[in-house]
Amino acid sequence: MNPKYPEINVQLVGEDGNAFSIIGRVVRALRGAQVSSQEIASFQDEATSGDYNNLLMTVMKWVNTDNENNNSDEELEIELEDDKWQEGNAEEDWEYEG
Repeated sequence: MNPKYPEINVQLVGEDGNAFSIIGRVVRALRGAQVSSQEIASFQDEATSGDYNNLLMTVMKWVNTDNENNNSDEELEIELEDDKWQEGNAEEDWEYEG
């Protein structure tokens, strides 16, 4: 899904999952990108018009939440090393070195 503002990144994973906290992070990111007050109000109206799942879907519809774009390759390699997993040529070639 391509968000309305793909250049705006808001991390969801590893952050406070409280609905108000999520809305606050998105609103701050939108303001930081100089999105109009009317657009921000539209986001808030849509995000609060349903349940928690609606909130998350609305956030993903408006801004980029793809964690891969927010992590460097180095961070991903460290995570693999910490978990003692080694990547092979294909998905089924992953081996645990425990």
